[in-house]
Amino acid sequence: MRKTQLSCAIVAALATTPLAAQESKAPAKLETIEVTATKRSESIQDVPVAVTALNGKALENLGIDNFQDYVEFLPNVVFQGTGPGQNEIYIRGAATTQSNIMLSSVQALQPSVAFYLDEMPVSMAGRNLDVYATDVQRVEVLPGPQGTLFGASSQAGTIRLITNKPDHTSFATGFDTNIGFTKGGEMSNSVQAYFNMPLTDDLAVRVAAYNDKQGGWIDNVMNVPGEGGYIGSAVVIDRISGGPLADPVAMDANRITNPNISSNTEAAVVSPQNDALVEEDFNDAMYTGARFGLSYHFNDNWDLLVQHTQQTLDTEGVFAYDPTLEGESSALRFQQEENKDEFGLTTWTLEGRLEKLNVVYTGGYLDREIDTLADYTGYTNGGLFSAYYVCNHYDTPDNTADERCLDPTKYYKEDTSSTRNTHEIRFNTTMDTPWRVTAGLFYDEQEVATVGQFKIANTEMTTFGFDNLQRTLVGNEGINSDGGPFPSEVSFINDITHTIEQIAVFGQLEYDITDTVTASIGARWYEIDDIYVGSTSTVDVTRRIRAFGTQDPDELAAVGLDPDAVAAAIQSGQLEVDLLDDNGVLTVDDTIFKFSLDWKVNKDILLFANYSEGFRPPVTNRVGGGLSNNQSGKFENFRIPVYSTTDTLDNYELGLKGDFFDGQFRVNATAYYSEIEELQTSRFDPTNISFLVFTDNVGDAEIKGIDADMTWLATDDLIINAAFSVLDTELTRVNSELEGIAAGVGSKLPYSADFSGNINARYFFELEGDKRGYVNGSVSYTGDRLAGMVMDAYVMEDATSLIYGTGSGLKIEQEADVFEGVTYADSNGETFRGGRYVQESYILTNLAVGVTNDVWKAELYIDNVFDERAILNIDTQQFTPKVVTNRPRTIGLRFSYDYY
Repeated sequence: MRKTQLSCAIVAALATTPLAAQESKAPAKLETIEVTATKRSESIQDVPVAVTALNGKALENLGIDNFQDYVEFLPNVVFQGTGPGQNEIYIRGAATTQSNIMLSSVQALQPSVAFYLDEMPVSMAGRNLDVYATDVQRVEVLPGPQGTLFGASSQAGTIRLITNKPDHTSFATGFDTNIGFTKGGEMSNSVQAYFNMPLTDDLAVRVAAYNDKQGGWIDNVMNVPGEGGYIGSAVVIDRISGGPLADPVAMDANRITNPNISSNTEAAVVSPQNDALVEEDFNDAMYTGARFGLSYHFNDNWDLLVQHTQQTLDTEGVFAYDPTLEGESSALRFQQEENKDEFGLTTWTLEGRLEKLNVVYTGGYLDREIDTLADYTGYTNGGLFSAYYVCNHYDTPDNTADERCLDPTKYYKEDTSSTRNTHEIRFNTTMDTPWRVTAGLFYDEQEVATVGQFKIANTEMTTFGFDNLQRTLVGNEGINSDGGPFPSEVSFINDITHTIEQIAVFGQLEYDITDTVTASIGARWYEIDDIYVGSTSTVDVTRRIRAFGTQDPDELAAVGLDPDAVAAAIQSGQLEVDLLDDNGVLTVDDTIFKFSLDWKVNKDILLFANYSEGFRPPVTNRVGGGLSNNQSGKFENFRIPVYSTTDTLDNYELGLKGDFFDGQFRVNATAYYSEIEELQTSRFDPTNISFLVFTDNVGDAEIKGIDADMTWLATDDLIINAAFSVLDTELTRVNSELEGIAAGVGSKLPYSADFSGNINARYFFELEGDKRGYVNGSVSYTGDRLAGMVMDAYVMEDATSLIYGTGSGLKIEQEADVFEGVTYADSNGETFRGGRYVQESYILTNLAVGVTNDVWKAELYIDNVFDERAILNIDTQQFTPKVVTNRPRTIGLRFSYDYY
């Protein structure tokens, strides 16, 4: 039967909830999506928790293929990182300093937001699985702690990508193709297709495949010192290295920018060259993959679903520009940048019905391989031993005028294998009683095995054998390589295996107090083992952590520690080791709770109140217990924690879900208050503390906010959807060792705006025959956000001016008169102030016009209509700021065809 104009609106609606299919003369109403936010299938309007859901057709109409595009329409969600496959997700402002992407595999916090593909958690710190959104049934976003049902990484929320499953009722196939032209960049193109077939009455298969080439738009330009290019600075190298150079100011006066210096061979500070790497539009990304699904009905009560997803993500270049250069699409890289991220995910779900119970057993196995090659030249401007690695002062002790700092070009190479194996069995009662129970058992084993190689030293320098290092690992237990020797130019190696094992018991009881009032209580007991083994080229990590577990003085001494000093630090409470056993395994267990009360005022309005708890487990540090390299100022007597302690989030919220005006206007809104204790953060301070990144606890914070989304069926032909988020975040306590370094009490948490919002509209009109046209428009606004937890922006800016000869021009918000994270003065001899970079507000606008009938759709679209160059992230991981930005204006065509 031919679809009516109204039913066309159903499948194409922009709203988070589609229109109900009605007869053409019936009044239109908003329909609801079925979600599984409580691990039961329920209408989104009846679930007494905040949930946002977008169905597959809405995703298609918005042109959404990956989660970064989806976040544009979720004001309370932030997708923060440095490019495809290298991002973290934050919800409702519960954010902290980013994990260093170059080190996130080896030492990073557990995510605060869980990401699920169907029933399988696939989160990974710093490198969330970047799943291409093809053949998707819906995406669910559950803000606020979901730990009682979804576990440890659900501290601030859970995101679930639900795929289409094999359909036993009919054959179907279709494809979607897209070609786009980006202003100043390369062409992009994609093809997606699916195929569904019932093979017998009880057996059905579904296959989806995709290939998406996303053309680049950022140019790797030639380094031209004096024109915003990288000059290099002996002053910066000297001050971060403890002052070993005789006259760094004079050396900076004799750089290539001096008219009397004609070449790098004459310069006292060598500027790196990248002539062979110059390339236009060098930040390509390619998603290639397929998903295979098989569904089998054993009988009327039991079903089995098996799916396998295979994907490869290849990226080249970087997705950030250098703000010292002209324009917003130019970068400087001195080493090839490549990232290959491949995963295979097999999942299985057995569902059945016993007499009074629904039973679900689900499991999965994820196997992921990451190979990265990245420019690490920026470490020259942050590492304590930079002068040792690139300057020749040790060779010229009697003639300081000959001191030079040589080519600083560096690279980082990573080979990481990650596996995850989960099993869950749960039971849902089905009895016609006032009470309902969901209960289950969960097991999860994650392993990250990584080998990271750092080329840091200038190989022209032979005094310390930098031309032929042949490094080897100190230990061999838990390593993934042969222990060396490694390539001659490699200065440092990480070889670590990090395993997290978790077992949990969870349950939720709902009780209908009256026909309209329901109370529920949920709980989850968990036990987590954190097993950290391996070695670096300087530290036997396995033996070191085990020594803290046993507190054996001989073992502590064997790994380079002072046993008496360590014992005193443990006795005073400076170091915590109680969670470690004699094998160095960190074990933590606890029980978290959730309470809810909801009132169904009438068939259209639901009010609810919730209290929920979330957590992130401790993380073991590779060089825990060690004294900081700098023992002056704020770093005097500072020791790296042996592990970060658990951080917890307690959340209180009130919510409303309602349909008004005969089902034509919908409002879902939630007000919440959250308290975070011992907020975890990543710290990377090679100037003062350690070459190795570690985890620490900042202090406490509170978050207050309101989320709301609205859908209005203005006419039979026009549907409007809007959403907004209002946030008030505040640090309420800062741990003493971070006072004056991290933002202070009363400061905002990073990465989240005080206000964000969007509005979407879609208008339909009749054409000749069975065709219908539509116009779609969306506008999203993101407010100002602060970058990171550490107030080091003025330090970064001063270094940028010295290294590049110009500042970044980025906005800084001053938060302290003195920044205590450095013990040297700025280039004018003044004390550094404390402040953070501001990721300034932006507005993005998209438009599309299309024609469709029952089986095909053709669309012309313009993404980023006004060519806004948004500051998505200010990346300071290489000690000068780089700006991650969005794709410029893109004009394209989409065509899709479906056969049922």
